[in-house]
Amino acid sequence: MNDTNQRLARAAANQQRAREIIRQLHLHEAWQAIGARAEVVGSLRTGLLMKHLDIDLHVYTPAPLHAEESFAALARIAARPGIRRVEFANLLDAEDRCLEWHVHYEDDDGRLWQIDMIHMEEGSPWAGYFERVADRIAAVLTPETRETILRLKDETPDEAKIPGIVLYRAVLEGGVRSRTELKGWLQAHPVEGIVRWMP
Repeated sequence: MNDTNQRLARAAANQQRAREIIRQLHLHEAWQAIGARAEVVGSLRTGLLMKHLDIDLHVYTPAPLHAEESFAALARIAARPGIRRVEFANLLDAEDRCLEWHVHYEDDDGRLWQIDMIHMEEGSPWAGYFERVADRIAAVLTPETRETILRLKDETPDEAKIPGIVLYRAVLEGGVRSRTELKGWLQAHPVEGIVRWMP
C-alpha cells in the first residue's frame, strides 16, 4: 500500500473510531437530556480527520443558555470510562458567546482524543455556521485536494497547531501543495480571531 492509500485508510479508520466514541460516550444523549442538540462539525464532518485526534461538536440550547445545565450534561459525560480530563471556559461575554468544553478521552487502544464541545444559544450568530462551512468544504474536495490536505496534516509537527480551517483555505483557495508553500502562506495570512472563510 502506497503512502497515499495508507493515509486515506488511516483517515477512514479515524472517522469510524470517532463515530464509535460519540456513541460509546452517549454524547448526543447527554445533551438531549438538558433539552439541547449536538451537531458534528470540524474535521470529522469534512472527512479530514487525520493525525490530531479531535471530535468537534456544536451544541444548541433555546435561549437563555444556563451554565448550570451545561454542567449537568458534562457530569453525565465525565462519568463515562476513559474520560481523563475536562476543561471549561465561560465565553458568554466574548466574541464566541458560548460555553466551551474540552474533554480528554483515552480510547481502548490507549490513544488520546480531544472532544471540543461549544455550547451556544439557538439564536447565536454562529448557530449552524460551521456546519455549513464543513459541508461546503466536503462538497468541493477533489481526490487531489483531499490527499494534499491529509498529507500536509500528517507532515505538520504536532506543536505547530495549525487550525484545520486555515489549512483547508491554504489548499483550496491558495493552491498550497507543500510544507514550504504552507509556511509561506501562513506568514502572508496570519490567523487572528475566528476564521470566517467558506469555499
